[in-house]
Amino acid sequence: MPEVQIRKGEPVDRALKRLKTKLEMEGILEEIRRLRAHETPMARTKRKARATAKRGKIRFRFTLPKGPGDNTPTTTSA
Repeated sequence: MPEVQIRKGEPVDRALKRLKTKLEMEGILEEIRRLRAHETPMARTKRKARATAKRGKIRFRFTLPKGPGDNTPTTTSA
């Protein structure tokens, strides 16, 4: 479980926000919400499909060329 050390003079709410951010990044909060109630097989399938689509969307966004001239090879002629 992630830990957060409270720094000297740091407000408790800021440390709590850092803890929540760590928990969210590791997926712990999502897992707690998911396990709080029974999940039907259809709901599980939909959740996994949404997660896969989100990952694919992020992957696709970072593989696109930046501009119209970026995908042309650069050759120099003498």
